[in-house]
This record gives sequence, structure tokens and C-alpha cells, in this order.
Amino acid sequence: MLSEKSFRRRRGIYYSFLGGSYLGMGISLAALVALVVYIVIKGAPNLSLDLLFGAYSSRSPSIVPAMLGTLYLVLISLGIGAPIGILAAVFLNEYSKSNSPIVKVIRLAVETLSGIPSIVYGLFGYLVFVDYLKLGYSLLGGGITLALMVLPVIVRGVEESLHAVPNSLREASFALGAGKADTTFRIVLPCAMPGIITSIILSIGRVLSESAVLLVTVGMVVNRVPASPLSPGTSLALDIYYFASYGYREEASATALVLLVLVLALDGLSLLLGKLLSKGRSYGSK
Repeated sequence: MLSEKSFRRRRGIYYSFLGGSYLGMGISLAALVALVVYIVIKGAPNLSLDLLFGAYSSRSPSIVPAMLGTLYLVLISLGIGAPIGILAAVFLNEYSKSNSPIVKVIRLAVETLSGIPSIVYGLFGYLVFVDYLKLGYSLLGGGITLALMVLPVIVRGVEESLHAVPNSLREASFALGAGKADTTFRIVLPCAMPGIITSIILSIGRVLSESAVLLVTVGMVVNRVPASPLSPGTSLALDIYYFASYGYREEASATALVLLVLVLALDGLSLLLGKLLSKGRSYGSK
């Protein structure tokens, strides 16, 4: 039995940690709200149809090249990173042993990639794709570099989703005569689909908000719509940097608002899709 003095001391420690948690949560929430409100107040009055849909000119800048460049970057990075990340997660969770040397090497590589600063990815992309492979400044080189950057996010998220699938489903599938591949791709992956989609959508958000990688790989051509993935281009994040650096403060704040809305919309979409797929899976199980 605890003495009254020991009980009071432990209760005081508990409430101290609880109060600190609430304080930290309040500070983080207040900072987020202040940032969103500031961007909305500064950006909303400067939004215009010419900025969103017009042709670029020195007197009337437009983010149309940035929107198309961002679309190219998202498609390239996810087209490369998503299949590799999903297959790597399937291998790590379904087909490998935790004490295997290959698994240890792969996990070390994933952990290392997740801890590398984005500017290092940018320098790697510049040296390999821009210089060595002679792609020049292009959306393709930037997209491949972003694929390497979001790969750890996809691998971790998909692996956690696969790990959350109950083993009883796998055992039931094996008991009915299904093989390993059928069980993995027809039972486990569909059950883990909410987490997989969430990981992919969060990766899109990171691609949208990245700028350090693209500064040295895509060329930051803001006044011309890219003709193909091999052309230099820009993104919404790079447009904010360009507008702020060259005196277009109103356009920079409006572009920041557009980017913020896109990122928040993707986060909301990931939550919504996760809930809908979870409900659909629960209904299907009944």
C-alpha cells in the first residue's frame, strides 16, 4: 500500500505532466490558428482571376505555370515513390523475417532517408539528374528527387497499416487454402487501404509544400507554362519564394493562401477517405 505522502507526490507529478501536455497542445493550436488567420487576412484580398487563371506578364503575374508544374511534380513523384514504397512495405511486413540482414539494411536505409534534410536531397538531385545524367533543370529531375524524399513516409505509413491488420484474417485465408500472394493482395492490402491512401495523400501534401529540393532541380521558370516533364518549371512553393524576393508581396501572400488551402484540403480528404473506407470495410465484414 502507498502511503498518503507518496500518493500525493505521484498525484502531483501526474497533474503536472497533464497540465504541461495541455499547455503544449494549446500553444501549438494557437500558433497554427494564428498562422492560418494571418495568411487568410493577407492573401484573401489579393486573390484574383488573373492570378489564378490568367496569362503571365510582368504587370499581372499568374500562378498557372506553378499549378501545372506542381501537378507534374505530384504525378512524377507518386508514380515512382508510391509503387516502390508499397511493395517495400509489403515485403517488410509480410514476406521477411525481422532478424534478416536484408530487412535490417532496408530499415536502416528508410530511417536514414527520413532523417536527411531536404536541401541534401536537392543537392543530390542536382548532381545526379541535372549534371551527371544531363537532364538539365527539369520537372522530371525534381519529381524523381521528391520521390526519394517521400519514399520513407510511404513505407512507414503502409507498413503500419499492414501491421494493424489482424493475423486472424491471414490465418483464416490460409485455412481456406489461399496462398501467401492471394492472402496478401486480396485480403491484407484491401483491409489496409485506408492507411495506404492516407499515407499517399500526406505525401502529396509534402510534395506541394517542398521548395528547397526544387530550387536546384527544376530551374524556377515562373513565366512560362512547362511543355513537358523535361522542361524547366516552377511550383506553388517556389512561386511564393520568387514573388517575395522580387517585390510581388500581394501575389506572394495570395499564392501562400492557395497553397495552404490545398494542403488543408488534402489533410481533410485523407481523414474523410480513411473514415469512409473503414466504414465500408466494417459493413463488408458484417
